[in-house]
Amino acid sequence: MDKFHSPVLLKESVEHLITDKDGAYFDGTFGFGGHSRRFLEQLSQSALLIGTDLDQIVFNQSLENFSQDSRVRLYNFNFTKIGVAARLESVEGFTGIFADLGVSSYQLDNEEEGFSYRMTAPLDLRMNKAEGIAAHEIVNNAEAHDLAKIFREFGEEIQSGYIASLIVKQRKIKPFKTTTDLAKLIEDVTPQRFLVKRLSRVFQALRIAVNKELDSLKEFLEESVPLLKPGGRIVVLTYHSLEDRIVKDFFKEEEKGCVCPPNFPVCNCDKEQTLKIITKKPISPSIAEIHENRRARSGKLRAAERI
Repeated sequence: MDKFHSPVLLKESVEHLITDKDGAYFDGTFGFGGHSRRFLEQLSQSALLIGTDLDQIVFNQSLENFSQDSRVRLYNFNFTKIGVAARLESVEGFTGIFADLGVSSYQLDNEEEGFSYRMTAPLDLRMNKAEGIAAHEIVNNAEAHDLAKIFREFGEEIQSGYIASLIVKQRKIKPFKTTTDLAKLIEDVTPQRFLVKRLSRVFQALRIAVNKELDSLKEFLEESVPLLKPGGRIVVLTYHSLEDRIVKDFFKEEEKGCVCPPNFPVCNCDKEQTLKIITKKPISPSIAEIHENRRARSGKLRAAERI
């Protein structure tokens, strides 16, 4: 299954994350271990790497693939539980924390996963099929204004209200069951030159809503900072503006010290700087990398260091 995974910004991720070859590291989106395999090449035999992944099938495969490496510990839960993972492995602080927020090529290319509008599959979109509600439940039951809000806020789709109204009208005739059911509706009302982007936005919005991705990202970032050792790094790869804005704003906020007005004689806010931003501007893939892997084109890497 490794053939499905092409790690994005791999060299840059290693360079920004690894600062101590003997340290403890956390990969919150382990997948098939594409990034972590390279991290492990840089680490000593006394290092520790904890990985988490929500996808049960991917997790099981990685558990088998990395079973011979005593440095690796894997858990089948959300990266928001980084604190739980640290306690289970008696880690007091991480030297590096990593997350790649992209949907893997395996998930996009595997019909059974149902993440792509290009293939017919159940309209599910859950990273973990045993948790939460599937996309078809939202599409078939949510009020029009709630659907419009999902498409607008999570997909930045300008025709969100129109698409939502069409969905509500269509589901009265026949409920949506597959990815193709939804894709066909959008295809019928969208000019060809706008079709791919609109489909991408709508499916992205539903996936984010189903998996509560933005809330999870915020929680993960907040949980991560206290678990970083001084000098430790946090590296995050994002693939759309919503994620990137959250990471950028979080890093900027954590880099601030006192926020009291200048005329205050004594600090009353008790706010202390926790991070130093390493990447003043996000790092993007090179032209060569994009040529080899088209799905890397929207990737952005941001890194910060614990004070």
